[in-house]
Amino acid sequence: MKPSLAKGTRDFTAEEVSRRKYIINILQKNFELFGFQPLETPSFENLSTLTGKYGEEGDRLIFKILNSGDYTSKVNQEDWDNKSHQKLTSQISDKALRYDLTVPFARFVAMNHGKLTFPYKRYQIQPVWRADRPQKGRFREFYQCDADVVGSESLFQEVDLVQLYLKSFADLKVPVTIHLNNRKILSGLAEYAGITDKLIDFTVALDKLDKIGKEGVVKELLEREISQESIDKLDFLFTQSDDALENLLQLKEKFVGNEVGTKGVEELEFVLTKSISLGVDIQNLVFDITLARGLDYYTGAIFEVKADEVQMGSIGGGGRYDNLTEVFGVKNIPGIGISFGLDRIYLVVEELGLFPEEATSKVEYLFANFGGEETLEALKLIMQLREKGISAELYPENAKIGKQFTYAEKKGIKNLVFLGEEELKNGTVTFKDLAAGEQKTVSLEKFLG
Repeated sequence: MKPSLAKGTRDFTAEEVSRRKYIINILQKNFELFGFQPLETPSFENLSTLTGKYGEEGDRLIFKILNSGDYTSKVNQEDWDNKSHQKLTSQISDKALRYDLTVPFARFVAMNHGKLTFPYKRYQIQPVWRADRPQKGRFREFYQCDADVVGSESLFQEVDLVQLYLKSFADLKVPVTIHLNNRKILSGLAEYAGITDKLIDFTVALDKLDKIGKEGVVKELLEREISQESIDKLDFLFTQSDDALENLLQLKEKFVGNEVGTKGVEELEFVLTKSISLGVDIQNLVFDITLARGLDYYTGAIFEVKADEVQMGSIGGGGRYDNLTEVFGVKNIPGIGISFGLDRIYLVVEELGLFPEEATSKVEYLFANFGGEETLEALKLIMQLREKGISAELYPENAKIGKQFTYAEKKGIKNLVFLGEEELKNGTVTFKDLAAGEQKTVSLEKFLG
């Protein structure tokens, strides 16, 4: 059988793993600088934990796990004959791979809220799985790097997360723009257009604007039975200016008497003005009124981060979800969180050529194998280098020196070391810098120096 990879998954070479660790280390350092503590949750959850939290489209993308053994033994025959997949799913599967890190986090908080100190700040760096259509920057298995705060309604949490985003991407040297909106503004727009009962349909369609354009969004709104009259009232959404505060002022005028919409404008205005007061360049912040982030659990601020110099989808996103733990029977624990898309960030950093040389893990020294006594002495020297934290290895066979050179070059090893009869007699070491092509002989003491 010819080996193959499942669609939407990848193998990672040594270079790729090292570069991913470079990104993760920067994110982890910043998470901890901002007061977040680590958490890990299982790769799979009860299916009931995940379903109903991501909206209709999100639920369809959850990878279900078949029950062990004969998973068809308890299937209702009528449901089987009618191919009623929704009814059959609950009969053949009660577990699923996690779709994101937020819902498992909410489940953790609900189970442990009596032991936690609030506000509780956690970060989590683990893989998630989505049965999505694979394409550039979109995979079925990928890592999320999340930072969440629960137990606080303060809008300064939003301001702090803006700072966390900007510092992390500055450390990665990736120029970004943070797009912001507020779900209360979207609720206000639905009320303004007389489509409050169609809020979810409206936000799901609007969230696709950057993918399908205005015509595509209008078409989808009509298909979701939203009237042309309501769509006409919302036409101004597609002609926003570049001035975030000017757009907010325009909304204030439209939301006179609209309590929920006005509240959303005030919250977003607070986040923008306080961020600017802290020195954030207004050019890095965009009030994107069409940003919806198609997840049902967001209730307030929503974020999306885009790279300025690379055509790529969002490389980060998140928002406030004040009611998420309520579905697990625990009320009054407001929360907000953001996510960094590791895989897309990797593609951006790679495309911009921003990975430093030290981001790739390479062996410092390869010791040539001459056989006999020299091999044992080489191993003793390798042990001393490793004690000093310097990577070194011995070529395993007493092969022709050309073969050992080729191995070192292909593996990207920096130096080839010769510890032969002459070196042992003189207490010296000869090594060749393979990149520069320079060869030196130095004393053993200087080499270990």
